[in-house]
Amino acid sequence: MEDKKAPDLRWIILLTVMVGTFLGRLDQTIVNLALPSIMNDFSITVTEAGWIATAYILANAVFVPVWGKLGDTIGRKKVYILGFTIFIFGSLLAGLSWNLSSMILFRIIQAIAGSADYPTAMAIITVTFKDGRERAGALGIWSAVFAASAIVGPLLGGPLIDMFGWRSVFLINIPVGLVGLAMALAFIQESVSEKPTTNFDIWGAITLGIALCSLVLVLDKGLDWGWLSFESLLCYAAMITFGIIFYRIEVRHPEPIVDMGFFKNSVFVNTLANNFIVFMGMMGSLFLIPTFVQTFLGYNATQTGYLFMPMALCMLVSAPLGSMLIGRVQPRYVIALSTLFAAVGLYMFTGIDARSSAWGIILPAMVMAFGMGFGMSQRTTLIASTVPESEIGAASSVLALGRSVAGAFGIALFATILKNTVESNVLSTASNTIINSASPIVMQQVAELIILNAQISAYQTVFVWSSAIVLVGAALALTINVRETKTGREILVE
Repeated sequence: MEDKKAPDLRWIILLTVMVGTFLGRLDQTIVNLALPSIMNDFSITVTEAGWIATAYILANAVFVPVWGKLGDTIGRKKVYILGFTIFIFGSLLAGLSWNLSSMILFRIIQAIAGSADYPTAMAIITVTFKDGRERAGALGIWSAVFAASAIVGPLLGGPLIDMFGWRSVFLINIPVGLVGLAMALAFIQESVSEKPTTNFDIWGAITLGIALCSLVLVLDKGLDWGWLSFESLLCYAAMITFGIIFYRIEVRHPEPIVDMGFFKNSVFVNTLANNFIVFMGMMGSLFLIPTFVQTFLGYNATQTGYLFMPMALCMLVSAPLGSMLIGRVQPRYVIALSTLFAAVGLYMFTGIDARSSAWGIILPAMVMAFGMGFGMSQRTTLIASTVPESEIGAASSVLALGRSVAGAFGIALFATILKNTVESNVLSTASNTIINSASPIVMQQVAELIILNAQISAYQTVFVWSSAIVLVGAALALTINVRETKTGREILVE
């Protein structure tokens, strides 16, 4: 007999995994605000502090596929709780860090644990909500947590750091995490793949980890090292070598950590490609805009955070709205339209200059965020609906991994375009400038103006490129070829 309380429990389970997802994303947002204080306390440079973020990104990227496969194998609830427990412990250690080395080590522990959340949470939601439309609504609500964390981060992080110091941004995870852990123990129901793994793909996990480490490391540090430096070339070689080894292992292994059959599914591949392009555009822009605002408009870090609150609210609203269209409108059209909105928002940034008002930043960011959120649950639902239920964890880990790599790639690409464009603009403007004065003061002022103009116009150029790239993603979305049942219970690949 069906439990009459089951419908209510489903939404409690959704709330439970939302707590975990919210805490993990909030941690990333707040820690970025705390970096200046950490640098001052540890007496380290900006470059050294960058390794705190880099180490987190590397560990997170490497372990997402491992957790996804383990969740499908030994139980998603077990993996979710294990990750949550380690994350709380890692937060305590990070809050007690005494130097840069200890901080990096403890952030790696946090990242390893935090990477368990996305694939297991998505799998738990998918197996909990059997009805297609309810599942889509649940995934839409869950997706909105990403935006909510972006809102709360600046609001909570600034006061915490000002009143209690940087250690508080880690220690706050402990009470909140314990509440989330208790909810997970009480409410989440265990689920495993119908095909239990008897031979875990350890060598696949290791080779994928090395390949991903090499890729993310060169994307993060390549601009500083030089894209053709010895260090970068070494990363390229390791990435290609271990990537090939990983592929050869996966196609032969009876229980691969990443099923290469996913990539024979055109819906999966095209959705993944669209997702990659959109996140590349968003993360690249979110990296550049705060720098522009603080450098040329004179905003401080807290004021910059407030500028992005309307953007986060827009995503918070649009994510559930997009999920409502599942079963009513073909996903390709919703995803294409949402990506088009994101491209328009990015293009609107091409009008920014040193005279831009706050609305000159807020409005384009809101348009971009609306597009991002509107298609988010559609992409997530497609990924979950076009693979066997036994492999949802593994498939969602590929989606999460794609987003992480897309963010790193977008930042690296746009930062490189910005740097090269500034240099080109300086040379071009200087060669076409005539100074009818020998005064050193005038010469210095002209030089400063040339550099200022070169930098601002370079940002405009970057956003032309980014909007064009995301526009390609909108066109690509139209190739996602699916047919939905009239009940909206499932999505069938044609």
